[in-house]
Amino acid sequence: MTNADFEKIVDTSDEWIVSRTGITERRIKDDGVGVSDLALEASKVALDRAGLTAQDLDLILFGTVTPDYPVPSAACILQEKMGAFQAPAMDIGAACASFIYGLTTAEAYIKSGAYKRILVIGAEALSSITNYNDRSTCVLFGDGAGAVIVEARNGGKPEGILGNYLQTDGRYAKDLWIPMGGSVNPIRENNASEDRMYIEMNGNEVFKIAVRAMCAAAKEACARSNVAVEDVDLFIPHQANIRIINAMIKRLGVPEERIFVNIEKYGNTSSASVPLALDEAYSTGRIKPGDKVLMVAFGGGLTWGASLVGF
Repeated sequence: MTNADFEKIVDTSDEWIVSRTGITERRIKDDGVGVSDLALEASKVALDRAGLTAQDLDLILFGTVTPDYPVPSAACILQEKMGAFQAPAMDIGAACASFIYGLTTAEAYIKSGAYKRILVIGAEALSSITNYNDRSTCVLFGDGAGAVIVEARNGGKPEGILGNYLQTDGRYAKDLWIPMGGSVNPIRENNASEDRMYIEMNGNEVFKIAVRAMCAAAKEACARSNVAVEDVDLFIPHQANIRIINAMIKRLGVPEERIFVNIEKYGNTSSASVPLALDEAYSTGRIKPGDKVLMVAFGGGLTWGASLVGF
């Protein structure tokens, strides 16, 4: 869905969208397709690259805020489609930070010895919760999915998850939320036509907090890994808004060539943002053996976090 498409449905322009967000197009799922279908395709690729099958998995962690249904979890639906019936499965609902929360959870489970091989997914069908009459938000969001396999490494090699950091501040929950559809304001016949069942965002406030939070998370993940920020080879930030990314770069003092950006093609895909960028960076040769890659994200909750990984 291009910016030209949005010019036909809301009062906006390609120039306005690009200058304020960096987005030129985004992907939108077909009707009847669930987020589990997107996740299934990403999971197949991850398993194939790892030389594994779905039966090799011990656990499935599915980061999303757009499950196929309110009940059961998207992870349950995905597990059935994969045929991975030996693996318990659950959703992680930390909004745009869900993939980072999933990586951190997977690492903890593996270190504890509870599980050995975990599928971690970040996937969203944000088109299903986007108000296409609200020009301030509708131009931002897209659909997508990414997945990785996390398993215990052999020996003392430096590859893998080097350090994580997670944080939440629920005081700002209403700055990025969906007011209706939950147990407080359930959707009934008399209010089903209201627009408040879609994403609402206080953009200015979220912008300010996002920049501060992602910078702090990046520094803390590096500190916990005993790695200097300047020694990180590639930064993969949540692809929410090019202005947020640029402000973060400036605060951290990171050269622009060390930042991976693909927001122009996909928009903000929430939980899918970081794994989509990770996959594209890896597939295009931006990540080389020995590189240290820092992934950082920020989302509704408010939630944020970072993960430093060695390749």
